[in-house]
Order: sequence, then C-alpha cells, then structure tokens
Amino acid sequence: MKNLKAVRVSEHVYWVGAVDYNCRSFHGYSTPRGVTYNAYLIDGDEPILIDTVKAAFTQEMLARIADVVDPARIRHIISNHAEYDHSGAVAEVARLSGAKVYASAAGIKALTAMYGALDYVPLVSGQAVTLGGYSLTPYATPMVHWPDNIVTLGKIDGKTMLFSNDAFGQHFASSLHFDTQVDLHDVLTEAKKYYANIVMPYAAQAAKAVAAAKSLSADIIAPSHGIIWTKHIHDIFALYEKMTAAEKVDKAVVVYDSMWGHTADAALTVGAQFEAKGCATLYFDLKENDLSDIVTELLDAQYLAVGCPTFYGTILPTVAAFLAYLKALKPAGLQYMLFGSYGWGGGAIKELDAALSAMGYTHIEDMPDSAEVY
Repeated sequence: MKNLKAVRVSEHVYWVGAVDYNCRSFHGYSTPRGVTYNAYLIDGDEPILIDTVKAAFTQEMLARIADVVDPARIRHIISNHAEYDHSGAVAEVARLSGAKVYASAAGIKALTAMYGALDYVPLVSGQAVTLGGYSLTPYATPMVHWPDNIVTLGKIDGKTMLFSNDAFGQHFASSLHFDTQVDLHDVLTEAKKYYANIVMPYAAQAAKAVAAAKSLSADIIAPSHGIIWTKHIHDIFALYEKMTAAEKVDKAVVVYDSMWGHTADAALTVGAQFEAKGCATLYFDLKENDLSDIVTELLDAQYLAVGCPTFYGTILPTVAAFLAYLKALKPAGLQYMLFGSYGWGGGAIKELDAALSAMGYTHIEDMPDSAEVY
C-alpha cells in the first residue's frame, strides 16, 4: 500500500490506524457511518504502538507506521483490549519486530488463547512503566466492556494523553480524525449509539471509568474507534454522565410487528395515548428498523410499548429477537405496556408481559394492555 499517511496527534504521537468506510454491521448493530480501528504510534528511540487494528487492515496500519518509522523498529506494543478489532495485528507486528506485548493479566490470557506465545509483559493498574523514555500508566476498566480492559495515560510532548480504549468511542469513519474537524452533533449521536449497543450493560463500571478519566485531566482522549477528543472533552464526559446515570426524558418508544396490518394500526392508537400525555413518541416497525437504532432510543426513554400478533400461540420471531437484544443490553428504568391482535387464538400479550416483567421492567399503571380480535 502506497501513500498512506500517519496523522500527527502531537510532536511524537501519530494515529496509524485504519478506516473502514464500508462496514455496515459491527457487534450486531448497524454502522451506517462506517468504522475506524484506531492505533497510535509513539515515536522515539524505542517506538511504542498502542493497540492495533482488525486483522484484515494490518497492511494499512503497517503502511501508516512506515510513514514515520520502519515497523520492524517497534519495541513495545500496549494492548488495551484483546478483542479482535483491537488486537488483530498484534501477533504480526510482534513477530515482525520482536516487540514486547504489554497487557493486563486477563488480556495476556486472552491474547495467548488467540495468538499463542508472544513476549508478554503483565501490567498492573496504577503502576507506571517507562518505555523508551516515556512514562505510561495503565488503569483497569474491567467490563468496559471486557474483563481485560485497561486505558493508558501518558505525559507526552507536554500534554496528558489518555488512550481510552472503547470508552468515549464512536463508529464514525472519516478522513478527519479530530473533534474540531467534524460536526460535533453527528459524533455525539454516534457516541450515544456506541454506548447503547456496546457499553450500556456495564453502566456501573462505565460510571466509575468516567469518574476516573475526569480525575486524570487529560488534554487529549484517543479512543480505539472514531474521533480523537481535544476541544470537546467536556461534551463527551457530560454525555457519558447522563448515559451512565440512565437519565430519562419524556419519550415513548412504540415497537411492533404485524402480519395483516391490525397490530400496525393499533400502534398508532397506542402511540396517540402517549402523544396526548405530551410525550415525544417514536414508532419502529421491526420489519423495517434495526434493533440497534431502537435500543439507542430506549437509552433515555421512559416508556416502551411492544405490539405483536399471536403467531401459532406465541410471538413473532422478529419480536422474539427484539426481546433477546433488549435483555442483553438492559436499558434501565423502562415502564411498558403491550398490545396485539389475533384471529383464532391469543397468547402473545401474556408471553410479552412475562418476558418484560422478568427483565425487571414495570407496567404503566394507567395504560392497560390491549388485544384486538379480528
């Protein structure tokens, strides 16, 4: 690959990752803006690589590294997270250069299972390591969103830099790499979707990570996906604080599928009740909408209405898939009501009620469920 350039973050730090403009599905959710895999090179007598890229993009990363130094000169690789989109090129770079690979104990266990024996060095949370003249400090952020996760803090070129792993990331592919260069609203929207579909089940751990990150007073936050934060660090912190606290707005989300149109008609009737209460009301036909977009809206919604006809005595497969996704991601504090239709036999409403109740959600007191017989 020719003419691929590294992007300077500071005098000695470069973005050397990869951009996948065509990725439309990641972790089971839609990514209409594409994906970046961010890796960072710290240049010096002993070059350091912080994270790598998905394996398919290894040559793209190596070409960008070569714009600054010969990749064979890399002496240290810090792996903040062992998941394949972060570690896909670790083994190739390590074998090419002989670099040591630094990770948490859980990270080394995962990397060994994936890539076999490399020259691993365990990192201890809060204990700085000096590599090539730079002092870098790992901090454990377990379950944000894997057990092995760490973030790495360094004082480089007179700036405090936090390489934040998945925290504060977004799936946002662009040839521009800084928050000052792109539309902030678009980036924050993608950060919200990223949190809802990746981090939300671990809100308590994420809240601790945000508090810790704020205390580190970073000048630059460089996540593993998306845009690098420089000027708008306070904006991404504010968004994360709202999301981890599960702050709600006056919003209802109406989710449904329909076989013959009766449940779809009922969705409008149900939604009108929320609208009459002054709620912003959103409607999602499961045949037409991605689950990841629905869950993103549920992050700050107060109310959920689920509609489904009875399908052979049970619920439609699309609705079952929605319930599975909802159960996995666990948006907090929802109140729900149910609606549906059936011809010769019911059952869907009862099954939906049992499922949502088991998730810990509460029924809306003044909105009874409804089932239309046609």
